[in-house]
Amino acid sequence: MAPPKKDTTALTLRLPRELIDAIDERRRLEPDVPTRPEMIRRALIDWLDKTS
Repeated sequence: MAPPKKDTTALTLRLPRELIDAIDERRRLEPDVPTRPEMIRRALIDWLDKTS
C-alpha cells in the first residue's frame, strides 16, 4: 500500500553559498540537527508567525 499523499509542492531555490553556510551553521545549533529544507521551513514559519 502506498503512503498517503501530502499536500505539498516541490520548490527549487538557488541561494548564495554564504547563505547556505549560515543556514548550516544555524541548523547545527538545533537539538535534532534538521535537514536544510526542514531548517528553511522552520525559518519561514517563524518569520510568518512574527510578521502576521
